[in-house]
Amino acid sequence: MTSVTPEGIEAILFDADEISKAVARLAGAIARDYATDPSVLLVGVLKGALFFTADLARALPPSLDPRIDFLAVTSYGNASRSSGEVRLLKDMSESIEGKHVLIVEDIVDNGLTLSYLQDLLGRRHPASLRSCVLLDKPYRRRVDAKVDYTGLVCPDTFVVGYGLDYQEKYRNLPYLAKLEPWVFAGEVE
Repeated sequence: MTSVTPEGIEAILFDADEISKAVARLAGAIARDYATDPSVLLVGVLKGALFFTADLARALPPSLDPRIDFLAVTSYGNASRSSGEVRLLKDMSESIEGKHVLIVEDIVDNGLTLSYLQDLLGRRHPASLRSCVLLDKPYRRRVDAKVDYTGLVCPDTFVVGYGLDYQEKYRNLPYLAKLEPWVFAGEVE
């Protein structure tokens, strides 16, 4: 089967194999850390971490048998840069009080979203609260959000694919890619 790169993609940053290896490595580290208390709740951050959360859950050993829940936040709207204001769009469906919680996030960039989630969920009295991010982009960090598990370090560029989007496009790509500059033409910074 031949793969065609869609219009607007400048370069593939991480291919499907690199992503898969990162997910497997993360799953191994998580399994080791939760081995003595395997009741962990994965909290995926929609929409960007949907694929990552599913793949991470499947990569964990059956002995861990994680529960999965989701929440949705936004700070980007339709732009390529964060507005700086994080808003909760969809809350989780179950209580996390007394549970071991692992936030599963697609990317940590300025740190605002992850910091917001750590504060929000921390006030709900979990037994423990950790975070796992597929992509760490430390170049624009505005707040110090603790990342317990990091999959890949990302270049300082806007990334799409494997759940990440630009104006709801490119989420379904099996890799992570950089967009052509013309895609952002007309966007006000």
